[in-house]
Amino acid sequence: MSSSEMDQINEAMKHTHDKRLYERYLAVRLHLEGQSFTEIAHTLGLVRQTISKYWDLYQTYGLEGLPMKHSPGKPPKLSEEQHEQLAEMLVSKRPADVGFEARYTWTLALIAAWIRREFGQEYSVRGVRKVLGRLGFSFTKATYTLAKADPQEQAVFRDVTFPQLKRKLEDGDIDHLLFDDESTIRAYQALQYNWFPKGKQQQIQTHGKHEGAKLFGAIHYETGQVHHYEVEQANVDAWIRFLTMLLEAYPTGKIVLILDNSRIHHARALQPFFTETPSFGACILAALQPRSQLMEGVWKWLKSDVINNVFFKKNFTRFVSTSRNLSID
Repeated sequence: MSSSEMDQINEAMKHTHDKRLYERYLAVRLHLEGQSFTEIAHTLGLVRQTISKYWDLYQTYGLEGLPMKHSPGKPPKLSEEQHEQLAEMLVSKRPADVGFEARYTWTLALIAAWIRREFGQEYSVRGVRKVLGRLGFSFTKATYTLAKADPQEQAVFRDVTFPQLKRKLEDGDIDHLLFDDESTIRAYQALQYNWFPKGKQQQIQTHGKHEGAKLFGAIHYETGQVHHYEVEQANVDAWIRFLTMLLEAYPTGKIVLILDNSRIHHARALQPFFTETPSFGACILAALQPRSQLMEGVWKWLKSDVINNVFFKKNFTRFVSTSRNLSID
């Protein structure tokens, strides 16, 4: 073995980003250093015949013989145009929209049936999964979007209103910018999958009644501080009590609340309160999308990661209190 030969292998190992090719270079180098095929196979977790094959390729073709030659395989059953048609259909249509009566969620079996009907090609469930992977699809849970959300209003908030509020915050015209929202937490939260011994199910206690709690919440844009208030009824009087709590938390400076277009935020009974507390300003926005209303993120976290699979006797404040001091980008 010459030093230049080892230098070439070391250089090739240094520059490759392919783990499997690196493994082949390493197998050759170890053999050049005197290790047997069996020893190298044990080190790399391979069989002896594989190491022998790598060495034969190197002996015959040098380093150029080690990169893997990918077989083109069988030609795809669907054309590029058909792949695009499939992707567009999955994004824009439900099964019921294309003739699968009373079916509203795409499964691999339904997609295979649609491909068979439209293109005359047979796919197994596994085959459909591979096709979807190549098209950039993944198995994900749907999310909610507001049916009444106005895209133009969303754009105005994102591009005009919110930047203006942030500038006022930077200039000192606003001292505290809070996202305010309400939510209902029900005793019957969804049961989630979790790891448990086979043949058994985790038992979650319940009252057997459809009880719940109403929550007011606000999150400070700059600090991520979360404030909350649990009530029996989410009415105007309860919201005024919550606003009073916010005043106690921020006794000095101008406070601006970012609200959604909920009826409670327009109630006439609020006018005396806001007249008597000029430090409060409200920015009422129509149908904010959840990603634009930061407090919605706290509710989402609470419902998905904290409350599910948990029994609570009455109040929820011990759960919400763990969400204090969240950081907001």
